[in-house]
Amino acid sequence: MMDASTVAQDQLRSFVERIERLEEEKKTIADDIKDVYAEAKGNGFDTKVLRKVISLRKQDQNERQEQEAILDLYLQALGMQPGPSE
Repeated sequence: MMDASTVAQDQLRSFVERIERLEEEKKTIADDIKDVYAEAKGNGFDTKVLRKVISLRKQDQNERQEQEAILDLYLQALGMQPGPSE
């Protein structure tokens, strides 16, 4: 008969092993993504801009528009972009 501590140990071991497998999968996927960026760079694409495009596509349209409006406001305040009346 298994006591509670044996069950807890087995459960803990199971969680740890599952997390370890997922971490390994995550590393493999991260390496694959890195390879795709390297391929894109090799084909003449700017990877910084590509990363920004990926980031923007993750946002919903309203969130993206709000951030762009704030960015425009900040750039205007710093004289880096003409304001609406210029």
